[in-house]
Amino acid sequence: MKTLLVTGSKGLIGSALSVCLNQLGFVFKPFDVRFDPGHSGAGDIRDKDSVRKAVEGSIGIIHLAGTSRVISGEKDPELCWEQNVEGTENVIEAALNSPLKPWVVYASSREVYGQQDLLPVAEDTVLRPMNVYAYSKVAAEKRIKDAREEGLITSILRFSNVFGSPFDHEDRVIPAFCRAALLGENLYVEGAENTFDFTFVDDVVRGIAAVVGILTKCPQNLPPIHFTTGRGITLKEAASIITERAKSFSLVKEMPPRSFDVSRFYGNPSRAKELLGWMPQFSFEEAIDRFLLSLENHLRFQNILLDRSAA
Repeated sequence: MKTLLVTGSKGLIGSALSVCLNQLGFVFKPFDVRFDPGHSGAGDIRDKDSVRKAVEGSIGIIHLAGTSRVISGEKDPELCWEQNVEGTENVIEAALNSPLKPWVVYASSREVYGQQDLLPVAEDTVLRPMNVYAYSKVAAEKRIKDAREEGLITSILRFSNVFGSPFDHEDRVIPAFCRAALLGENLYVEGAENTFDFTFVDDVVRGIAAVVGILTKCPQNLPPIHFTTGRGITLKEAASIITERAKSFSLVKEMPPRSFDVSRFYGNPSRAKELLGWMPQFSFEEAIDRFLLSLENHLRFQNILLDRSAA
C-alpha cells in the first residue's frame, strides 16, 4: 500500500484531503498536534522524534502543519517561527534520513508575495514578505528548495484564502462573514477595498491530488505552483455577495484595515493549468452557496441557528 503522511491533517485542507487520498487508493497517515494524547496520529512537528516516527513507511509527505494565519504570527512570532521554519526542518531531516526518501509537498501561502504592483501575480514574481507569518513561509520555502541539493524531491504549493469548511476558524474572513450573515449579525469588514483571491477548499484538494499523482508516477522537482482563481474580490464585494446569497438582512460595517495585511492580491492560475491540467471548478458564488449550506446545517446541529423558514 502507498502510504502518505499528512502533517496538519486535522486542519481545513488536511481534513478534506483525507477522503480524496483514500479514494485514490493511498493510505492516509495523519499527524496533528490536535489529536488527543495516545492517538496514533498525535504529534508535534517541533518534536524531532515524533516526526521521525511518523515519516517511517511513507512514500510521500504532504506538509500542511504549522502556523497558518497572519494574525497568529503577529501575536506569537516565536511560536510561528518554531512551527513554520524549525518544524519544516524536522520534516526535511526525517525525510532525508528515511530509507524510502519520501518526496515532500510543502504548503506555502500567497503571503510570500507581499504587496505587488502587477496583478495577477505569477509564481516567478520576486517575493516581498510583509509580516512575521510571510517571513516564516519564505524561510521554509528556501529550506525546501535547498533540500533538493541533498537529494530530496520537493514541491511548493502556495494557497490563497482557502475556505469551505464549517470547522474552520470562525474568525477567518469568509467563515466570519458567512456565519454573521446566517445569524443576522453585522459583518465587520476590515479594509473594504482590500482585494483577495478566494479559493474553495475542494478545488485546492483537487490540485494537491494532481501533484501527488505526478510525484507518485514520476518523482520530480516541480516549480512553485499556486492554486488561485485569477479573480480579485474586495472584502466589501465578498460581504455583499455573501449577504445576498444567504438572503440575509445583516448590515455591512466598514472598519479600518489592519496594518500588517497585504491589501491586494490575486494570482495567475496558468502554471497550474499547464503542469497539472488544473483550473478552479467553482466560482466564488458557487463556492459560497455550498459553504453556506454546510455551515447552516452545522449551526443547526449545534442549536445555534433556528429554522428561519419556520420563524
